Amino acid sequence: MTFSIIGRCRDTGMMGIAISSSSPAVAARCAHARAGAGVVATQNITDPSLGPKGLDLMASGLSAEEALAALLKDYPHADWRQVMLLDAAGRTAQHSGSQTLGVNNLAEGIDCAAGGNLLANPFVPKRMVAAFEEAPGPLGDRLLAAMKAALAAGGEAGPVHSAGMLIVREVSWPVADLRVDWAEEDPIGELETLWGIYKPQLEDYVTRALNPSGSPSYGVPGDE
Repeated sequence: MTFSIIGRCRDTGMMGIAISSSSPAVAARCAHARAGAGVVATQNITDPSLGPKGLDLMASGLSAEEALAALLKDYPHADWRQVMLLDAAGRTAQHSGSQTLGVNNLAEGIDCAAGGNLLANPFVPKRMVAAFEEAPGPLGDRLLAAMKAALAAGGEAGPVHSAGMLIVREVSWPVADLRVDWAEEDPIGELETLWGIYKPQLEDYVTRALNPSGSPSYGVPGDE
């Protein structure tokens, strides 16, 4: 009931995740990222606690593979979880337990990994990775290209209703945290619209946080 892509931009160091599901508010439970640490997707009968724990492990200096091994060591419910990690160096690690729902699969590429469950077919993650690797532009554009490729490849076995995208870089907060918590139709399209509005303003919001005296105008009535 979920498919996601985790990825890194080598040029900027940005890291992020895009995710979609038939369930509501999927990004609130499944998308985790922290500057300097990495990205964690935890999905399939979700345990949200795996996200912060995985980020802590990578922040301590472990690679994605080492962090995944530590995360699942002695963890009693690994068979029910699907987990993907990306560290700050672009290395990835993945796990899909024996109880993962329906048609499920994982795929890895350069600075990225994708996975899903209850998929229309097992090729969806591979198509997502290929789209991410081939797409030009900012990280958000590439993550969305992967999500649209998932839909074109069949996506979930049923319709999706929520989507989200979380992006981090050198500052301590997410530079983009966009969510469509419920849409009757096309939450990925709505997420793309949100990104189109937010993308040209992203740097302005970072500047306002770091240097308010030199921050750009908001361009709204009363803002002088």
